[in-house]
Amino acid sequence: MQLLKTKDFVPNLTLQRLIKIWSDSIGRYNTAGSPPPSGREVPTKEEVNVLLKRLMSLEKNDETRIEILSRIVRFVKDSDSNREFLSAKKEFVPMLVDIIRTKKIELVLMAIRILDTVKGDRERLSNLMLANDDGDCLTAVLLAIQRGNHESKIESVRVLDWISFDAKSKLLIAERDGILTEMIKSISITESDPSLIEASLSFLITISKSKRVRSKLIAAKTITKIKDILMTETLTNVAVTEKSLKLLETLSSKREGRSEICGEDNGRCVEGVVKKLLKVSTTATEHAVTILWCLCYVFREDKTAEETVERSNGVTKLLVVIQSNCSAMVRQMAKDLIKVLKINSSALSAYETKTTHIMPF
Repeated sequence: MQLLKTKDFVPNLTLQRLIKIWSDSIGRYNTAGSPPPSGREVPTKEEVNVLLKRLMSLEKNDETRIEILSRIVRFVKDSDSNREFLSAKKEFVPMLVDIIRTKKIELVLMAIRILDTVKGDRERLSNLMLANDDGDCLTAVLLAIQRGNHESKIESVRVLDWISFDAKSKLLIAERDGILTEMIKSISITESDPSLIEASLSFLITISKSKRVRSKLIAAKTITKIKDILMTETLTNVAVTEKSLKLLETLSSKREGRSEICGEDNGRCVEGVVKKLLKVSTTATEHAVTILWCLCYVFREDKTAEETVERSNGVTKLLVVIQSNCSAMVRQMAKDLIKVLKINSSALSAYETKTTHIMPF
């Protein structure tokens, strides 16, 4: 060790950095063996049993209940075995549903977080939250979506998706005032991030299997939101694009949906579909081909769709689709589309001279 001749000096930046590194390392060493605060530890199964008994004994203090629920959150997020441990308790999920019915937002958010993590029996949870409920649970979940933070919104949407178990539950949830409005708002490319958009699209796909719900979604201008997603060049999330196209494919099964797709912003929605051909994933391409096949081959109600496909270089892309690894059914759809788009022989000839391996028919 070298002794300094004097203490009257100012350390340079390098020395200051070294001193800070040394100081931080000493701090870490001193605190490494210290246990975390008791409230931050993952509780044991025995401790969780005690916590559950306190909750079930109708603990009235909301702050205490929030603390208990926060500890249970840490427990269920820690491991699969912990989640299985709580899922096996018959009284656990009904207790969480009762907490949600209180509509006390902090308690509701905690209970939803636990349900989203544990999941459990889908049919049972759906029945508990929707049967003889008078809308209390759905109102509470809607409040969580409206008032919760980003993570809470996603968790709430996933719980709604999970309890959309059958046709009856899907319709009941879709017809609850405010839910569709919030979901469509959540897929706005300007107001949400990809994680929330993806969760919301998954939920909308789930409930759109009902014809009545599809009509509601079309009337609520969902297709405009999907068009915005498809036309946003900076969006690179594959799952969001796939689910946007999947939902659009579902909505195109109704006449008013097809009319909205073709008429939306002078065919911009169709242009967005063509843009995604071969650009995102095989799944996205197959959804896109199915949409175009529905618009241009099966129904052919609006020439705007065909004109937009031709204008957007869709024919060339469809020729490539035929040579891709898509399913046989989608390959046939692409062939059908090329036939109805009335490509003249010179155009095909010019294309084949550049890419001789492509044989469209």
